[in-house]
Amino acid sequence: MSVLEAQPAAPAWEQALRRFGARFFEASPGAVTWILLGAPAWIPIVFKLPGAIVVAWAVLIFDAYWVVRAVTVVIGVYSSLFRMRRDMKRDWLDLCRADQAAGTLDPLQFLHLCVVPTYTEPYHVLERTVQAIVDANYPDELKLVGIITRETDKPGWENVARLKEKFGHRLRGFYHIKDPLEPGIVIGKSAAMNWGGRWMVRVLTEEGFDLSKVLITDLDSDYRVHPEYFGWISWHHAREPLRDYVIWQPVPLFHNNIWQVPMAVRIMSASTSQWQMFLHSQPHRLVAFSSYTCSLDFVQKVGYWDKDVIPEDSRFYWKAFFTFGKRFSVKSVWLPIYGDSPNSRDYASTHMSQYNQIKRWAWGITDVPYVLARFFKHPEIPLWLRFRRFMNLFLNHLNWIFLPVLLMFGASVPIWVSVDFSLTDMGQALWNVSGVLLGITLSTVIFFLYFEIRILPPKPASWPLWKKGAIYLQYFLYPIVGLVLSVLPAFEAHTRLLFGRYLEYRVTEKV
Repeated sequence: MSVLEAQPAAPAWEQALRRFGARFFEASPGAVTWILLGAPAWIPIVFKLPGAIVVAWAVLIFDAYWVVRAVTVVIGVYSSLFRMRRDMKRDWLDLCRADQAAGTLDPLQFLHLCVVPTYTEPYHVLERTVQAIVDANYPDELKLVGIITRETDKPGWENVARLKEKFGHRLRGFYHIKDPLEPGIVIGKSAAMNWGGRWMVRVLTEEGFDLSKVLITDLDSDYRVHPEYFGWISWHHAREPLRDYVIWQPVPLFHNNIWQVPMAVRIMSASTSQWQMFLHSQPHRLVAFSSYTCSLDFVQKVGYWDKDVIPEDSRFYWKAFFTFGKRFSVKSVWLPIYGDSPNSRDYASTHMSQYNQIKRWAWGITDVPYVLARFFKHPEIPLWLRFRRFMNLFLNHLNWIFLPVLLMFGASVPIWVSVDFSLTDMGQALWNVSGVLLGITLSTVIFFLYFEIRILPPKPASWPLWKKGAIYLQYFLYPIVGLVLSVLPAFEAHTRLLFGRYLEYRVTEKV
């Protein structure tokens, strides 16, 4: 009799208790979101005038915090913009060759493998992605490309064949990875990368490659690397003492088709890009996002991407953290990587695609129960580090919804629900003071507009002058657009998790 056969099954009550505990942890983030979101209303109702006063003070404190935060974000974005513009001007391949000639370091020992999962993307989108890899300022013999299609996706096969015929001679290797969609997976990018990562490890090992010298880039199908991307990473990777425990994260800019998408989508793309620029100024808050680079040996040791999740990048980050502990880090690549904004077949579908993309990102709230389940199982990781990273995760998702709503409506709610409070001096002054703080916060849009002008591609020459000028006024509509296309989809994601209505992966449509 085997050991597994000898072990008795857990009692039914114990299994039920475990399921209840897992479901409790899973539902808790959404419950906290609902409780805090309704706090400005239910606290004055339950605790009368004292409760309304507490809410009023909390609103003023949060409004003041938002002013400080807005200034901090402005400074952070400017810092990242300065570093990006500095590094975009340098020839990193030339620096790699100089190191190699000096004999001190050899950045050109690293091969770059770009793995591109694809499903339904048209050929021209993939062509531009591979073209950017081929044209990048790095030796052809040090670049490899692997494209993942489903095993049943015959049009995808045709696209890969065309790409290999056009670009294969310019690369060290061009691989077609056919994903069979294994049983038990959640169909999406994470499962595709799980299969693709395992497939590439097996094939490259058979071909005699050193996995620690192969740097894999998880590259979205519409992303175009900067010409200096591979050289930048090789030069820095060679100098990083803990290179075997690092994820290199570039700055995503959703600018490829920025002038072809509707106003609201353009605003969301700009705000997402600048938020990512701010996160790069805060190293302790930086996590893997969308497309990034690490060694293939790193991927193998972590255990690849999970097959049963939707937010593949953040889950991969947490798997790496619990695998490597305090040695692990995400480091900034001070270069942009260019992505497409959602752009579907018609106006309404484009906005729905943007909504669903933000909702999928917000589904990263599922990392909260994942981390909680492992928080106390890794005593080798310092408690303060586990706590800080968990709080960054939880507060980021909570603030995504709570702070914008509180900022815009928090001062009005206690006045609406408590007549006694509305008659007090504080009740009379609350809305005015909060309005001043809100005005100061919104005035920082001018700085973000300036930063955006510095990094946007040229506007279409066919546009009339009035349209080129009016385009910038649209960014002042961010408070409204942000509520509809950022706060609302995030709130839906939290609510779905609360009630166990799990999200299905939807590919962001590109045309």
